[in-house]
Amino acid sequence: MPERTLSDEGEFERVAVAFARVLRGTGVDVPVGRAVTYARALALTGVDRSGAVYWAGRTTLLGRPEDIPAYDRAFDAFWRRRFDVTIERSAPVELTIVLDTEEEAPAGESEEPQEAEGPTLVVRWSRQEVLRHKDFSAYTHAEFEEARRLMNDLRLHGAMRRSRRRRPSRKTEGRPDLRRTVRRSLRSGGEPIRRAFSEAGERPRRIVLICDVSGSMEPYSRALVRFLHAAVVGRGRIEAFALGTRLTRLTRELSSRDPDAALARAARSVPDWSGGTRLGEGLRAFNDQWGVRGMARGSVVVILSDGWDRGDPALLAEQMQRLQRVAYRTVWVNPLKASPGYAPLAAGMAAALPYVDEFVEGHSLDSLQKLAEVISR
Repeated sequence: MPERTLSDEGEFERVAVAFARVLRGTGVDVPVGRAVTYARALALTGVDRSGAVYWAGRTTLLGRPEDIPAYDRAFDAFWRRRFDVTIERSAPVELTIVLDTEEEAPAGESEEPQEAEGPTLVVRWSRQEVLRHKDFSAYTHAEFEEARRLMNDLRLHGAMRRSRRRRPSRKTEGRPDLRRTVRRSLRSGGEPIRRAFSEAGERPRRIVLICDVSGSMEPYSRALVRFLHAAVVGRGRIEAFALGTRLTRLTRELSSRDPDAALARAARSVPDWSGGTRLGEGLRAFNDQWGVRGMARGSVVVILSDGWDRGDPALLAEQMQRLQRVAYRTVWVNPLKASPGYAPLAAGMAAALPYVDEFVEGHSLDSLQKLAEVISR
């Protein structure tokens, strides 16, 4: 590795940005926030040791294990100067796309359009339909705002359970309803000619949402936390938690109907956002403090995570088994499940899967709509 001597923080930032550009050229998605974190890591570790520079970049710049081979090639090219990375750019082809949106043309614009030179593609599209199936990791800022409005229409309702409260019954059998019977007897001179009965009522089960906000979930955590906000303000029996290296309850922070204010308060309450993941320790804290004591009993518990865990897989399996004993149903939402060729081979995901009742996707609006259907069953 060539010797590099960097004297100030600005030089570390320039080197980090340059390496991030090389990494993007190999096809790896590197957000700006990860490049900033990499610059801070270089400032702490220095650039004298090749191993320290390699692992500083691998832990801060990558979000998926599939990107490791591309990272190794970019590292050899940039830091070790073993070979050059070339990015082939094909010549641009002008293509005219005509969109048929079934919208009436404004007044004064009904003239026939001029024929365009070159290939022409006529397509029909719907903005909302495209967003429903688009992966959250590929969203732009404007698409996130549109998705937020679509999420507001989602309503989570837990499966129904028998309630201690009783309700009037039209049947002529069951437990007598003395109050209604006496009230009816006043119409017939005090004779209980028409007796009334009651039956057990129903109420929706509580829903507990536990969202992984670690670094590996960064492409999806923003959209999933917006989903948590839409669920909490829906006025159901819903509890929300964030899970990284620790567990943070977010129900109160997300109860505001202003989504920007609610997400800002939630971000301030989570000190380990985009950090590491300790799923087993986080679930143990939930079970000990809230879950086994009553919050998870008879509830639908939904864990939104990719299953990447730095902790002990045996601890995660133990806590998932405890949770399954008291919960009505445990649902695991993994955004990576929609990836072609995906298999739950991560240690954390493999340890938790035997104690999961439903294993579903969570990468798009359409998958969240299907999740709402799963929760209501």
